[in-house]
Amino acid sequence: MGIKIGITGGIGSGKSFVCNLLEEHFHIPIYYCDDEAKRLNVEHPQIRKELMELVGNEVYSEDGSLNKPVLASYLFESKEHADRINSIIHPRLKEDFQQWAKRQESPIAGTESAILFESGMDKLVDYTIMVSAPMDVRIERILKRDNTTKEKAMQRICAQMSDEEKSKLADFVIENNGTSPLIPQIEKIIKFF
Repeated sequence: MGIKIGITGGIGSGKSFVCNLLEEHFHIPIYYCDDEAKRLNVEHPQIRKELMELVGNEVYSEDGSLNKPVLASYLFESKEHADRINSIIHPRLKEDFQQWAKRQESPIAGTESAILFESGMDKLVDYTIMVSAPMDVRIERILKRDNTTKEKAMQRICAQMSDEEKSKLADFVIENNGTSPLIPQIEKIIKFF
């Protein structure tokens, strides 16, 4: 198994865009935590069992898919509810990532997670990369992408760990401000490995 990197950043920072560059330009496979968590929520029997015990059988629809509004309603009721949900999903996600990483033949493999530090995923990688962008750029990206209001965009930004906190914890920071070229920044980091 080669070097493992963790890529994080706040909503609208462009971390997914940076991950796409890592995959396409540098041939680094990326494990997308959000996508994999959605898959595990449906496929993992223990997650299904524990979510039904916690939230109720209605957390899954008749066709077996996750009933997202029911889960979201429970999740956003309180921090305690969010912590309970995370205690069910995060350990399985970490285990799944570790199994995925062992199967990779590339010298470098990465994981993308908005909550890399908060979830403890940073402990499973060798290096962490924070993708940072100015607040106005992030808001503009969110408004374009999610068809939402500025107020809701700000709520989502404020609900996450700040860029300043993430930058202090990260090994590397990529400035994705729309003017600084990304490829040279990524190349400089990769050369470090």
